Amino acid sequence: MARKRFSDMNCGVAQALEALGDWWTLLIIRDAFFGVRRFTDFQASLGIARNILTDRLNRLVDHGILERIDVGDTGLRYEYRLTPKGEGLLPLLTALREWSDAWVFGPGREPVVAVEKATGRPLPGMRVRNAEGRELGRHELRIIPGPGASAETLEMLARRPRSKQPRRA
Repeated sequence: MARKRFSDMNCGVAQALEALGDWWTLLIIRDAFFGVRRFTDFQASLGIARNILTDRLNRLVDHGILERIDVGDTGLRYEYRLTPKGEGLLPLLTALREWSDAWVFGPGREPVVAVEKATGRPLPGMRVRNAEGRELGRHELRIIPGPGASAETLEMLARRPRSKQPRRA
């Protein structure tokens, strides 16, 4: 069965998934954040088949998440480095790691911990916050059409169930 494409969906999550693709892609990006740059090092770290790794690296380069840098005299040695667009995935990877630490491994059993280089202190957990810095839960959010909303997005938002608004005293 062919994988569904999300390229025509007017949705930020769908577009991110279209660019990122699958779990191998996120693991390649994770390794790039850990400093892995060469094809053979990605392959050794992940245990991924060459053809799949080639496909995922090409996809990440095509989407501008990684750049392929020629580091050989003959053009046969390349490194893959995160672009600013790739660096922008740091919050996503951090959120995935934090979720897994809390819900898969459990507190006190985290495989890796991110600490601030300058202080050595663990980072505070990522949270959705309002402009004043107060943490918000999902029931405190409202999703509204953005400036790039398509007709389909407007229709989808119009037909969603409305949450009950708190009563005023």
